[in-house]
Amino acid sequence: MTPASSSPSDRLRVAVAGASGRMGRMLIEAIQAADDCVLAGALDVPGSPALGQDAAAFLGQASGVAITSDLATGLRDARFLIDFTRPEGTLAHLRQCREHGIKLVIGTTGFSDAQKAEITAAAADIAIVMAPNMSVGVNVVLKLLQQAAKALSRGYDIEIIEAHHRHKVDAPSGTALKMGEVVAEAIGRDLKTCAVYGREGVTGERDPSTIGFATVRGGDIVGDHTVLFAGIGERIEITHKSSSRATYAQGSLRAVRFLHGQARGLFGMDDVLGLHA
Repeated sequence: MTPASSSPSDRLRVAVAGASGRMGRMLIEAIQAADDCVLAGALDVPGSPALGQDAAAFLGQASGVAITSDLATGLRDARFLIDFTRPEGTLAHLRQCREHGIKLVIGTTGFSDAQKAEITAAAADIAIVMAPNMSVGVNVVLKLLQQAAKALSRGYDIEIIEAHHRHKVDAPSGTALKMGEVVAEAIGRDLKTCAVYGREGVTGERDPSTIGFATVRGGDIVGDHTVLFAGIGERIEITHKSSSRATYAQGSLRAVRFLHGQARGLFGMDDVLGLHA
């Protein structure tokens, strides 16, 4: 459900990066259907066959916004940018947004520590929501994991299993890593030192202080994540399964609405959803 209809001049002017991709199209569809948002820009990579086309043509609609690879043109009329592309592209967009005061929603994953530091620095000048998963449900699960990990910190082995479509280029997923970070922090561990990302051959007994990750890639799986707490005589599984990217798009629009009231700073979906308390 979207907020009450706004006049065209009051609508939040949103641009989309990766406009011809699967996620980009889902975002454009969500913006077109929202009463309080309007599509104000559409970016894609140089050489994309979609360049020059109306960004909403795949819906049989006319948005009046042509897909472009020129950042200045694509962001000229926008006050917000939603970006689910790749780290290098997102950082190029970030610099343009910082220069022109455009607020940014980042759903891209796979950033290095140095790239994350650049995003943090940019948040001194513009408001940014960055989250490895924009799904409302996933972010509620993160809060559940925090509570479960505290209660199950002793006597339970922790494994994180994630599955995504064959086209995903990074592993483990950003969501799986975020789940690991939440669990590790809740039980006083550092994920960088306790994570195990692969097992092969004679590995010896499991180190109870570790958090294991298993990755599946195949088909068109949108995104499945399970955190397993395996004890003696029982196991607890906390699972989230996405059946459509629409949940990421709706979460992204909630992030845009949240940023509308922020001047600067780096925020997560827990801020957007008011989950801190």
